[in-house]
Amino acid sequence: MQKKESLTATRPNWADLWTGTGPSPQSSTDSPTNSDLPLSHREIRVRPPVNLLASPRFVALDVQHNVPLAPRTSLELGGPARYLVEAADEATVIEALRWADDRQLRVLVLGGGSNVLIGDEGWDGLAIHLGLRGLESHTSPQGVRLRVAAAEPWDDVVATAAAEGWAGIECLSGIPGSTGATPIQNVGAYGQEVADVIAAVHVWDRRAGCRRVLLPDACGFGYRDSVFKRDPTAAVVLAVELLLQPGGAPTLRYGELARAMQSSGATTVAQTREHVLGLRRRKSMVIDPEDPNRRSAGSFFTNAVVDTTVAEALVATAMQQGLVDDAAAVPRYALDDGQVKIPAAWLIEAAGFRKGERRGAVGISSRHALALVHHGGGRTRDLVAFAQEIRDRVQQRFGIELRPEPVFAGVTLR
Repeated sequence: MQKKESLTATRPNWADLWTGTGPSPQSSTDSPTNSDLPLSHREIRVRPPVNLLASPRFVALDVQHNVPLAPRTSLELGGPARYLVEAADEATVIEALRWADDRQLRVLVLGGGSNVLIGDEGWDGLAIHLGLRGLESHTSPQGVRLRVAAAEPWDDVVATAAAEGWAGIECLSGIPGSTGATPIQNVGAYGQEVADVIAAVHVWDRRAGCRRVLLPDACGFGYRDSVFKRDPTAAVVLAVELLLQPGGAPTLRYGELARAMQSSGATTVAQTREHVLGLRRRKSMVIDPEDPNRRSAGSFFTNAVVDTTVAEALVATAMQQGLVDDAAAVPRYALDDGQVKIPAAWLIEAAGFRKGERRGAVGISSRHALALVHHGGGRTRDLVAFAQEIRDRVQQRFGIELRPEPVFAGVTLR
């Protein structure tokens, strides 16, 4: 049974929270899009963003008790949240955070629920379900600046950009979840990652108690990594600004995509989006209610990033064990920092796991070795045990540790 608790809290001077207070290295207290654009430049409002300045000077929190979280995630696993707040505006997000801090409760921020794994016992704290919506664009000499509220569905944003001919995120089509999650994970696919186009990230700084606008250098982006991921309790993402290129050429760094585009004669960002969606669909990497692999968090492990000596040892081991006949058959990609990226899906299959393999109600997707799926009626502990089995065997066989990609809430991977 869900119970609701209605609380009214009063906070002075919400306008001060909009601009933030105090210095922050490599950050700004106001968005460059608010004042830097000449009046002669075109402004397109696709959907008005939620504005904290327009919020009331008091916030009535509707705190729900014992709320099931499994239906709010793509894996459909896990227990309830002790408390949950639906936050449709920034003022409610901030007040909910203060409510939790006053009670010394842990906080879980939920967006689309596509990259989170909830423990069977649930979340013994406050879950904040973000509902911040809004999207606006401005043109400038540098390109189109697209400001997107955190709960805006990411693929809707990509679809808008592709339809307008704005290049920069077309290869990120079909990725489920909310826009606010993209800088946290630094999402990437098919040769692009969101850090390539992020101009600023608007956050609520929980420790300083103010709103900040962080420029890219302050976000600490790395491969599927950021300062937000490394220190998840420090800030909550409220909005993201992207810098896209109108009429720009699509990014075709990924061989499979480039070949598909070339064979079809496709040249535009809109056509690129359709090809990416097709590739993802064939791998069950888009949300489809009819897909038997639909209960998934997408890629469960990130690709391994190792130094050259580890990569060379992997090639030697693969050849010694008869997994490949030629060193070139071991997929590996040199990175700019001198390290080497090894596809996790290849490591999983080379370790002896196969697509469609099951452990009761959980298993590996029948279309992609990197996706773990829940077939219904399972438990989080079952999925975690299978993930540990996969990770341990890959490490034992190749000396490479796979790292999980989803956020773990109320559960750990030993």
